[in-house]
Amino acid sequence: LHAQELQMPNSSSISEFLLLALADTWQLQLLHFWLLLGIYLAALLGNGLISTAVVCDHRLHTPMDFFLLNLALLDLGCISTTLPKAMANALWDTRAISYAGCAAQCFFFVFFISAEYSLLTVMSYDRYVAICKPLHYGTLLGSRACASMAAAGWGAGILNSLLHTANTFSLPLCQSNAVDQFFCEIPHILKLSCSQSYLREVGLIVLSALVVPPTLNPVIYSMRNQELKGSLRKLMAKCILKAMNFPSLSTLVL
Repeated sequence: LHAQELQMPNSSSISEFLLLALADTWQLQLLHFWLLLGIYLAALLGNGLISTAVVCDHRLHTPMDFFLLNLALLDLGCISTTLPKAMANALWDTRAISYAGCAAQCFFFVFFISAEYSLLTVMSYDRYVAICKPLHYGTLLGSRACASMAAAGWGAGILNSLLHTANTFSLPLCQSNAVDQFFCEIPHILKLSCSQSYLREVGLIVLSALVVPPTLNPVIYSMRNQELKGSLRKLMAKCILKAMNFPSLSTLVL
């Protein structure tokens, strides 16, 4: 075993964690770096296009599109919490992450995931009102109501994340400092605990995961939205024409 992976008496002696190595050889690590970079850039491009389309196209200033904008920002935050560190470790051939960095990674990961689930629930309510109470849609989902629901979703994410992160990192850790994952995740941190009180955190995780909407809902909502698809096509066409040095034609696309 690596010297840093030896048994430790308590969490106060842990200054860093060792994340799971993506590969055993430098060549494979470099390959993983480029694969993760491709995934990260694709996520940035996709969510960036959705955000730009919603902000710039006045036809997309609807409650559903507003929630899609928030969802895109949360997706960007979630993937930015895990992939950059994994890419850096693969590129520099290291596994280390500081104790504070691991706690921060856990906090932001849980925050973005929790807020995303909350927004998915709000989006389900949006569809319910649109289908069952169409005449009251404008009243029940006005701009102020949408902003309040989005803020509640973000706030719920912060509260949930604070609860889980504080509960997890208050437990004594004495198994080792090796995390069996390429980023810091609460279930894998709990495996390092030497206290039976970790069961309370397991219970909280199970409770937080119950009557949650599927994570594919944003894709379904986006692809079923004809105006959003049309706006994305025009935005991508404009970008392509600009890249090909046809600025005059790009203005005609919109």
